[in-house]
Amino acid sequence: MATGSPPGHRSSLERVLENGLFMSRWLMAPFYVGLVLALAMLLMVFVEELVTALPHILQASSEDIILTVLTLIDLSLAGNLVLIVIFSGYENFVSKIDVEGHEDRPSWMGTLDFSGLKIKLIGSIVAISAISLLRAFMTLTQGTQVDEVRIFWLVVLHLTFVTSGVLFAAMDWVASLSDKRPKQVANVPADPS
Repeated sequence: MATGSPPGHRSSLERVLENGLFMSRWLMAPFYVGLVLALAMLLMVFVEELVTALPHILQASSEDIILTVLTLIDLSLAGNLVLIVIFSGYENFVSKIDVEGHEDRPSWMGTLDFSGLKIKLIGSIVAISAISLLRAFMTLTQGTQVDEVRIFWLVVLHLTFVTSGVLFAAMDWVASLSDKRPKQVANVPADPS
């Protein structure tokens, strides 16, 4: 706001600039449409894994079945992660999704802020990493050669994700403490006139 202007008064240029900046949020909408396509790709991979595994179900060992199930869980968690990003990202940065009366509307929609989104994302990433690590450990029982370097890096990545999640949660907790503290009002001497 220009100095000397009365409160609430904005120049035409300022109004146009701010409206343009506000409308630029719609540039994010194609990203979310692209993520819907990515979700469809995950579905295709899920169906392919399932269709590939079903004909061999009677001959498969329990380890093979567990590996297939872990792969399907991994894909499902990745799909959940994409949905969380689509819904909360669109609602936080573009526009509200108006399905208030729909009985299937997730309870967290419209209530997940950027901080909550960050925690849900890192939680999903940790879960996906844990499933991948478990799947790698399950292959050890199949008598295949152990790829120690791969397992080492899977463990390191998983611990990195867990540590990141704990640090994100700690930062949010510290931020919530500062938000709860009462604001201190500066002692301003009364106007003697």
